[in-house]
Amino acid sequence: MTDTDARIRTTHIGSLPRPPELLKLLKNRQEGVDVDEDKWTTTVADATRTVLKRQADAGLDIVNNGEQSRVSFNWYVADRLSGIDGTREQELWADLQEFPEYAEKTFKTDVIDLSMHPVVTGSVEYTGADEAKAELEGFREALDAVETDVEGTFMTAASPSIVTATHVNEYYDSYEEFLFTVADAMAQEYELVAETGMTLQIDAPELLTAGHTAAFADEPLEEVKEVTRLHVEALNKALTNIPAEQVRLHTCWGSYEGPHHLDTDLVELLPLIYEADISGLSVEQANPRHQHEYRAFAEQPLPDGWTLIPGVVDVKTNIIDHPETIADRLDRVADAVDDSTTLVAAPDCGFGTQAGLGMVDPEIAWAKLEALVEGAEIATERRDG
Repeated sequence: MTDTDARIRTTHIGSLPRPPELLKLLKNRQEGVDVDEDKWTTTVADATRTVLKRQADAGLDIVNNGEQSRVSFNWYVADRLSGIDGTREQELWADLQEFPEYAEKTFKTDVIDLSMHPVVTGSVEYTGADEAKAELEGFREALDAVETDVEGTFMTAASPSIVTATHVNEYYDSYEEFLFTVADAMAQEYELVAETGMTLQIDAPELLTAGHTAAFADEPLEEVKEVTRLHVEALNKALTNIPAEQVRLHTCWGSYEGPHHLDTDLVELLPLIYEADISGLSVEQANPRHQHEYRAFAEQPLPDGWTLIPGVVDVKTNIIDHPETIADRLDRVADAVDDSTTLVAAPDCGFGTQAGLGMVDPEIAWAKLEALVEGAEIATERRDG
């Protein structure tokens, strides 16, 4: 992931603000409206170059393409898998169901309807190789064009279980069959990323969110653990051909501004997450509901050699986190882990996980990333002192 030294490096979690002209094109594509392909290609390329330059200007060390061409961090796979046809309305998070008026006015986007999930009606196979290769090539071209001086690059991909958690199964006889079929399909995308030499980031919020989904909110903790264990098993199957040192995993309690009072405690699920064949773990630490959970890393120590990527910037409010506060959050985590553990500072989640649903103003998002870099510098100076 990164070499161990005194300096705390910085990254982000994948999605970054998209320009209005790109959001309009994404909306049209989602609605089945014909989009001029030359205009689409040019707009995506321009947006990717812009976010790369801004990442470099902010001082981030490990960067990506900002997911500019994706409608969301997970639903982009509907365009890369066979067997998906139509959508169906699904229940929102269980915590939001207790506050329906808030949910109704808050969780809307002009690009996608978050209550309408893609439906699997046939055999799932990976059909998105050309699209994935085009996205990877576009990222490489943007890197060459911008000439960014960064230390590392990463590309995100949806975990098998976030696909199965957010796509309605009407074809497979069991959830397990559905899950492992998707794992086989998504393995092809993971391998395409790995072949480039970039770090593969697996986006797997469901490893922490299962406990407050409608399906499991009333289930005992052991049931939640069992489904998390199954999800990790499927992920490991999909990662069979990829070195663990090339994989980092992001998990969270859902990137939405909601009550979160039904979230499962981190300490309960860390041992299961540690079974994943990865070498880097990104998890929220700035979320007000979970800022106390740095203690979980003392109670459940990270596996040897892993990099911890704590979220130390909130992505759900327009308050720009003070660099000293960011440094304090890093200090707490550093005190909880072994001295040999490499830390990479990051936000809690992405700044545009769903196109059109920006909780943070785009310019404030960039200011937050600048504060992240400054906070990591302060924390580094404290360690050196």
